[in-house]
Amino acid sequence: MGVRLNLLFKLISPLVVCLLFLCSADALQCIETEREALIAFKQGLTDPSKRLSSWVGEECCNWAGIICDNRTAHVTSINLSNPLRSRDTVFIEDFDGKSCLGGNISSSLLQLEFLNYLDLSLNYFRGIPIPPFFGMLKNLRYLNLASASFAGEIPPQLGNLTRLQYLDLNAYSDVQLTAKSLHWLSGLSSLDYLNLGSVMLYNTSRDWLQTINKLPSLLELHLPGCDIEDSDLDLALVNFTSLRILNMSTNFFRTSFPTWVANLTSLEILDLSLNELTAPIPGSFCNLQILDLSGNEFNITLHEFLGAFNGCPTNRLVSLDLRFTKMGGELPQELGLLTNLQKLDLSANFFWGSIPTSIGNLLSLKTLDLSENEMNGTIPESLGQLFELVELNLELNKWSGTLTETHLKNLTRLESIKLENTDSTLSLVFNVTYDWFPPFMLKSVHIENCMVGPAFAAWLQSQDLLTFVVLKNTGISDMIPTEWFATVASQATYLDLSENQIRGELPHHLVSPNLTLIDLSSNRFEGPVPVWSTNANLLDLRDNLFSGSIPENLGELMPSLLELDLSGNLLNGSIPTSICQMMNLSVLSLRGNRFSGQLPDCWNNLQKLWALDASNNNISGEIPESMGNLRSIHALLLSNNDLQGEIPTVLRTCSALMILDLGGNRLSGNVPAWMGESLSSLLILLLGSNFLTGNIPPELCSLAYIHFLDLSHNNISGNIPSCINELQALANGSYDIFHDVQRRFGISYDGHVVVRTKGRELEYSRTVVFVNGMDLSGNHLSGEIPDKISTLYFLGILNLSRNDLSGSIPKHIGNIRWLETLDLSHNHLSGPIPQSLSSLTSLAHLNLSYNNLTGRIPSGSQLQTLKDSSIYMVNPLLCGVPLLTKCPGDRTSTSSKPTVSVEEEKEEVDSHDKLWFYVSVIVGFVVGFWGFCGPLLVKSSWRYAYFKFLDNTNQRISVMIS
Repeated sequence: MGVRLNLLFKLISPLVVCLLFLCSADALQCIETEREALIAFKQGLTDPSKRLSSWVGEECCNWAGIICDNRTAHVTSINLSNPLRSRDTVFIEDFDGKSCLGGNISSSLLQLEFLNYLDLSLNYFRGIPIPPFFGMLKNLRYLNLASASFAGEIPPQLGNLTRLQYLDLNAYSDVQLTAKSLHWLSGLSSLDYLNLGSVMLYNTSRDWLQTINKLPSLLELHLPGCDIEDSDLDLALVNFTSLRILNMSTNFFRTSFPTWVANLTSLEILDLSLNELTAPIPGSFCNLQILDLSGNEFNITLHEFLGAFNGCPTNRLVSLDLRFTKMGGELPQELGLLTNLQKLDLSANFFWGSIPTSIGNLLSLKTLDLSENEMNGTIPESLGQLFELVELNLELNKWSGTLTETHLKNLTRLESIKLENTDSTLSLVFNVTYDWFPPFMLKSVHIENCMVGPAFAAWLQSQDLLTFVVLKNTGISDMIPTEWFATVASQATYLDLSENQIRGELPHHLVSPNLTLIDLSSNRFEGPVPVWSTNANLLDLRDNLFSGSIPENLGELMPSLLELDLSGNLLNGSIPTSICQMMNLSVLSLRGNRFSGQLPDCWNNLQKLWALDASNNNISGEIPESMGNLRSIHALLLSNNDLQGEIPTVLRTCSALMILDLGGNRLSGNVPAWMGESLSSLLILLLGSNFLTGNIPPELCSLAYIHFLDLSHNNISGNIPSCINELQALANGSYDIFHDVQRRFGISYDGHVVVRTKGRELEYSRTVVFVNGMDLSGNHLSGEIPDKISTLYFLGILNLSRNDLSGSIPKHIGNIRWLETLDLSHNHLSGPIPQSLSSLTSLAHLNLSYNNLTGRIPSGSQLQTLKDSSIYMVNPLLCGVPLLTKCPGDRTSTSSKPTVSVEEEKEEVDSHDKLWFYVSVIVGFVVGFWGFCGPLLVKSSWRYAYFKFLDNTNQRISVMIS
């Protein structure tokens, strides 16, 4: 019985002890001095979201973020990290700090003698310095102040925390944290985690790496974005050989790959991305699992790179990122040896050829990215062996061949596919049967410049989980599958079916709350304008067959639009005033429709409008005064309508204008002088084919950036301003300012304009900024052509035809070396054609007809290609080729000779010239040969000196080459 009791006591006694301990723990109360310290700490903080609302009462151990020791009740841990933010979104989410703690940090924390854990990360302390008294918290083992907007210099007192194991001072925030020295780290011998990411270390002493090397327990070292220079990267002996993670990305290492990294045999994760490291790369990295070397300058082949893994009995690499490393060559078969790879990113390099068949060995691969290379071969069927593949990105290459069901039938986990060729030849073809159903369900598809059509195949129609859809220039000319389209459009965020020949009528109304981009341009869609998403930023329906009018309430239905392009359709009616309710609209293109009525007078609201194109319609009335409020407008195109009245003075307030096209209307009045004063940013000014009168105001010479000026076919009179040479862009050249600004604003508008060049009208879009010209034709201009016009060296088009100009053609007109089109016809010009005209090597269109020019037509290499005699017609005193009229002194035919045509006479002259050419060559060769070789044969001293000279010259060249 006693034995049993003894055994029972032994079984029960531990339970009793535990119960007594738990009871005593429950009985322990928060230590009053520590509670008061926490209250003082809280009073110094700002807490807009009331995260510290539980910090009331006596039991501080139950407060949010506070942990006490179960035995002593001392506060050991304060964790006030912001749970609503992350390091990746610290600049985006909650930038105003509504969920962040801030304010000042009270030194009352020193009363917490047993505090070993302090986390204030992801808060917003608005640039206050890190409190130096943190260095007096002797028991701290964990200190995390990451992305909390501390600024200034890191206090060296932190070096007193000898027990510290984890230190995170990552300064990725809106303020700057610096360190002039890292010597204070030497005392942290227990440290196994160190993160100084984005701390500015460019002013530290050169021995920063040697200081860190004194931390033998270090397991993780993070130094991304610290502005460290390459001269700081040498390390002879490595002490932290236990290091498992090394991140020194986004610095300024402009040297070869650091050799000491190869001695870190325990390294599992290495990130040296976004530097300028060069090869060679030391090996071997047998234990590495994640390797990111993107954004360096290795300039080697992948075969050379894989040498760093030679000699490894096993390969553990799971992720390999070599984007933007300037690697090239063909992808080697050895790539298939990395059998554990789950992610392979070789994008944005110079690889070419085909994908090696060994790619099928990477059975664990989930992400494959070969985009933005020069791959110009085929895609092997072994790609179909990648059963785990989730993301496939092969865009921006030059693939050829076919993709069959074998490539795709086993990719059961595939969620994203991107296939885009850089040209539009459709050299990569999807060769699958119409009714083939794939085993995958895609969430994202981007196929561009690849042949998928002509039918809208069943495999596409089976993908009804898509949220991102781009099927651009895929050769589809089928009817749109309405059920599939309605399903996808209602759930997608991005929808682009442009540059196909897809037919059919789209749903008029569709609930698609997530759709932000809709691009259905360049198809054959019919019916009314579809209105779907209230959140859409871009609606591009240009170049289709949409008809009817724009919905009156379009502005209410799609208020978030940034870009609206309805150009090139069959739309009619008036432009609804509700468009002015799209407060964020930056591009509105209605070009090439059948709109009528007047322009709405409500433009005051569109303060962000960047481009307005309503050209090629039937719009009438005057230009509304409210357009003067378009302070951000850069392109205003209203040409080829029926606009009347004068150009309103209020447009002078549109000082950002770069393209102004009002041509082809019925505008009257003078050419406004204020354009040269107020619209100083103008690149293109087109006012042709109107009823403008008066003179060309000399103020237009102040348009320093203008590179195309069209005042043609008006009733303008007077002289061409003598200040014409002050058009600086035409005199000194211009660059693509328009699209530079466009890229800065994030605008995709192309800017269509029509200009007359080479005797016909040509439409330009993006390339219009490279067309330099001046068209003043079809007016009543008089006087002489200013000689200074010859200083506009970058003119490509000069048309002064159909005026009343007199005098001679400027003598130095040949100085306009880029001139392609010159039309001076139908004037009263006299005198000879300048000889300098023959030096225009780019001249492709010339018309000097209907003048009073005299003398011989100049000859020259480029002029001889312009054989059309109509170029010079109705100039009675002109003579020479290509006219039949001969000049005085030319050889004439006698009566005894038969009459021959101009062509026969030219052939005779050519054959005569050829005979004398060959005779001259033979005579020249004989004289030259014997003039040089004769003395060498006769005089031995000359012969010796000559061959000695050849020997000396040969030796010098050999030495230079060596």
